[in-house]
Order: sequence, then structure tokens, then C-alpha cells
Amino acid sequence: MIKLLENFTEALGRWISWFTLFMVVITLLVVILRYAFNIGATALQETALYLHGALFTLAAGYTLKHDAHVRVDIFYRRFSDKGRHWVDFIGTLVFLFPVSLFIAYMSFDYVIASWRYGEMSVEAGGLAFVYLQKSLLLMLPMSLILQGVVDLARHGKALFLSPREVS
Repeated sequence: MIKLLENFTEALGRWISWFTLFMVVITLLVVILRYAFNIGATALQETALYLHGALFTLAAGYTLKHDAHVRVDIFYRRFSDKGRHWVDFIGTLVFLFPVSLFIAYMSFDYVIASWRYGEMSVEAGGLAFVYLQKSLLLMLPMSLILQGVVDLARHGKALFLSPREVS
């Protein structure tokens, strides 16, 4: 089960990484349309923003998996491997899970209200899918919790199983 979750996080992160290229191409197109042809492209601008939001929220678990989040490691880098496992294990339980659940809890009514009203862009020519964009607020904690479960199992295995049981 852990391997399945880890593979899911990896595949999602790799797939979502393509959004960066699409954002660059769309932004280039918007700039060309605006400055070369004097044409505004609100829907394209919003598409780039939607992709940015999706990249940030959906790739959070992938970033956690690769230990690429910002870390203040004044002490962490000096710890032994076992000490690092303890910090990561406790940090996942005490910080990652509660913060992720708090984000989900605080976002839930906001997202539901957006769906209930079929929220659309306030800009003329904007996209009609604001509720989908806001739904990503619930995907962020889900991706972090899924990867947090994997990390908790990995660190727990390193801490609580003998080296013979680990392999």
C-alpha cells in the first residue's frame, strides 16, 4: 500500500510538472497578443493562473517526497540518521498532519460555497470554472497527507524495526 501511494505521488508530481511549460507558453502567447497585436486575452491569463495554482497545490506531496520543501536545518544536518528519522517522524505527526487537516477544514465551506453558486470569473471574458480552481485547496492537504503517511511509515520502519526486519 505504501509503495502504491509513493508511486501515485511520484506520477502525479511528474505529470503536474508539465504545467510549468504550459504556463510559460501561455504567458508568452498573452504577451505577444497584448503587445504585438493589442489583443487582451483574459481567459488565457486566467488559465496560466489556474495552472500555477494547480502546480503549487497538486505538487506539494511530490515536493515533500523529494524533501524539497524549505527546511531550517541548523541542527538537523548535524543529527545522526536515527535523529533525523525522529525529527521527521514527530514533525509529520505534530505539524504536517494537523496543519493539513486545518487547511482542509478551513477550506471546506469556502470550496462548497463556490460549487454551490457555480462561481465564475468576475472579469469579462474570464473562465467560468473558479469553483474547480478553489477545489484545489482541498487537494493540497490531501496530497500532503498521502505523502505524510508514506513518510511516517518509512521513518517508523527505520526507527522501530531491526535492520533485519527492514529489508
